[in-house]
Amino acid sequence: MERGLLWLPLLAVFVWLARAGWNEYQKVEKYRVWAEKFDNAKYDIYAVLGKKGQELTWGKPTRKGLIEIITFSLTEVEKITLLVGDRPVDWDNPPSKGKTMLEFSLKEQEKKLKVPFTDVALAAKWGKYLQQEWQKL
Repeated sequence: MERGLLWLPLLAVFVWLARAGWNEYQKVEKYRVWAEKFDNAKYDIYAVLGKKGQELTWGKPTRKGLIEIITFSLTEVEKITLLVGDRPVDWDNPPSKGKTMLEFSLKEQEKKLKVPFTDVALAAKWGKYLQQEWQKL
């Protein structure tokens, strides 16, 4: 009986890991269906981002689908900034760690849209790509 009680916490951890894995799988599947209509798209645990032509769409992934979806045009953008720890950083020499976001300053609105990223290098890559696309306009 003592052995059964020793294995019970391990069973609980296994059940928790299986449930967390299933929830993440559901998020990725919802994203996969959503991303099919875009030219380029990215997924991470904080946000999804899709680009189709000049339109950018981003939102937050959940296992039931995307929430808080915002769409805007690159023609509305005045400036794109890479933020790490709420401070602007150099595109070519970003720090390796920190809370990372791409900040879009829009011409007609005073508010700035901030798209979170988990990886600084991925945010810098996307930021450079979007700046190139934005400068073509």
